[in-house]
Amino acid sequence: MLGIGEKRELPTILLIDDDLVSREVIATVLTLHGHLVHTADNGEEALEMLAAGPVVPGVILVDGQLPGLSGIPLLDQLRKRSQAHIYVISGSAVSGELTAASDGFLLKPFGPEDLQRLLIGHASEPEVPAPVAEDPAINPETLAQFRHIMTEETVREIYVALLTDLKKRAAALDRAIAAGDKDEVRRIGHAIKGGCGIAGALEVAHLGAFFESKSDQLDNCAAALQELYAATRKLERMLEKEFPA
Repeated sequence: MLGIGEKRELPTILLIDDDLVSREVIATVLTLHGHLVHTADNGEEALEMLAAGPVVPGVILVDGQLPGLSGIPLLDQLRKRSQAHIYVISGSAVSGELTAASDGFLLKPFGPEDLQRLLIGHASEPEVPAPVAEDPAINPETLAQFRHIMTEETVREIYVALLTDLKKRAAALDRAIAAGDKDEVRRIGHAIKGGCGIAGALEVAHLGAFFESKSDQLDNCAAALQELYAATRKLERMLEKEFPA
């Protein structure tokens, strides 16, 4: 993705994130703030982009839990190929060793203002929002922020992509639970928590956190999957109301 309205004084950014929703939301926000943004969905692709030459970032944002090449080995390779500042982003805490190897850390979900503070060197780690008895389908503050910096059509496209991705992950969760694959349940839960959290889908994000932390309790995960289906339908109805065709 290449930024529109690029401001030359702002650093070019390479964003490495395997979660489609997180990647698109972050890239869109950065682009609308004036950055030129390139994206990659894994470490190998990012290294290829840097080796090819045209991508010369000033900042690299890299998810801390990528499939394949990841963590400190990836950071080492990125440092060999770029002079950029490297910031780790993740939906859960990362090791102290990884934090020390990077230039900073930001916990998902985070808002545009958190990301901007990170890029200017004044970031602080946001607190994970505590679950409430009745989470809204979409955090009103997040939706208002998106509408302030994006067109209505762009905001709608983000949430359509989120819903499409969420339905695929719910189906994958169903298969993983049936197969007793606890690692896959945990991985999918982590992805749901990160992508939906950054888009302000709090109810679904908290369910993702449950799958991530309780993946060894497959019976409870099966029950939570039904809650995920219900939350997805609630989110779909809310978006139909907010963004009528």
